[in-house]
Amino acid sequence: MTIHRLLLLQNIPLSPEDIGRLVTAYETTLKSLELTSRSDPITEIVARKVIEIGQTGVRDPLQISKLAIRALGQTVR
Repeated sequence: MTIHRLLLLQNIPLSPEDIGRLVTAYETTLKSLELTSRSDPITEIVARKVIEIGQTGVRDPLQISKLAIRALGQTVR
């Protein structure tokens, strides 16, 4: 899974709860964007955006997802 790999590579100190929130936001965002293939390069862009937003202090996975979609230039449904 892309987001797990990125979290490990960036060596960001996160609690298990924080990781769970980011993974949930990531999965929600991929579903909203109808991205099913984890090998699609856009999934890494999505993961990076979710992590970036999560680092701003937003804690609600749904809110992180909505902000990520907006930042990626998509319309939230």
